[in-house]
Amino acid sequence: MGAINAVKDAINFLTAPAIFISLAAVLFFIAVPRRAFWTRRVAMVGTILGALFVGVSMLDPDFALIVKKADNVPIVAMLFLVGFFLWLSLSQAHENDARIAAGEPPVEGTPREAEKTWVWPDLVYTEMLCMVIGMIVLVVWSLALAAPIEEPANPARTPNPSKAPWYFLGLQEMLVYFDPWLAGVVFPSLIIVGLMAIPYIDVNPKGNGYFTFKERKVEIMLFLFGFLILWVLLVLLGTFLRGPNWNFFGPYEYWDLHKLEALNNVNLSEYVFVKWTHLGLPRNMLLRELPGILAVLFYVGVLPGLLAFRHRILGLPIGLKKYYDRLGPWRYAVFVMLLLSMIALPIKMVLRWTLNLKYIIAMPEIFFNI
Repeated sequence: MGAINAVKDAINFLTAPAIFISLAAVLFFIAVPRRAFWTRRVAMVGTILGALFVGVSMLDPDFALIVKKADNVPIVAMLFLVGFFLWLSLSQAHENDARIAAGEPPVEGTPREAEKTWVWPDLVYTEMLCMVIGMIVLVVWSLALAAPIEEPANPARTPNPSKAPWYFLGLQEMLVYFDPWLAGVVFPSLIIVGLMAIPYIDVNPKGNGYFTFKERKVEIMLFLFGFLILWVLLVLLGTFLRGPNWNFFGPYEYWDLHKLEALNNVNLSEYVFVKWTHLGLPRNMLLRELPGILAVLFYVGVLPGLLAFRHRILGLPIGLKKYYDRLGPWRYAVFVMLLLSMIALPIKMVLRWTLNLKYIIAMPEIFFNI
């Protein structure tokens, strides 16, 4: 029992948000570019280990209580489906990269793949089989799990924690780190506008109609980072690790309603004028928030220009000059602003977890906080 408890404590420690997101990001940048990681053998071993982890962990009552909740079962299935289709797409991309390097066309360009097929019976027959299998899964699902229908809404008795639907858990998690006008309006709008702008910003003709990784490495890495790390993992955090009072709990930790953690959130102005210089907060709002204003102006106004040139820091080439030359000034400006907006989320998350930094600019007088 002692060894089992030690393993559970280690997993609970590793799933602390700062460590969990950092490890996930490191593993992402290590695993995705490597062809060997996406071979069938490695993917099969990873799937088996993941299924064994969930199966063995179900023996823990606290883990099982959360995972077996009717609302959370489809999210568990979603995680395996995301992993499967990620492996499938990247394995096909790496296969095409190997064929292109050998002077052969991609698989999608071979005569066999280019052959036309009939809608009937090929397509309709496949769709009918999928419909039958889907109906069987839904019937078995409805018989095995009770529908998660709760009592009528009662303003005097709200759930603890009150969570959004799973597809909005990422936005709800963003509300922890940003003001509602940013997390609820600006960032979702940037996501929609950014997705719409992709065909106009990314004019690279390579990769159209076939899977590839080498020819679109940076673009694929950026998209997958935003999707996996900044969306799927936020859904995972909000579903399985966010508990009562909106506290973080490990997967084997009991969701104690009485657990209270002091949130000593500090604004950047308080760090500068109170903790570092001991001058006290200025009465003037603009003077008080001047450090944060300068930091934000540097991030959105100066940093894009610096990234347009190539620099060497610790011997590593840093910069986006290649994209500036390829896209031109206007498309580069849109691209880098969308990129910095995406990176702002993990930066703010790490600052909150490590330094308890709440707002870089805090102007409650005019309801403006960043």
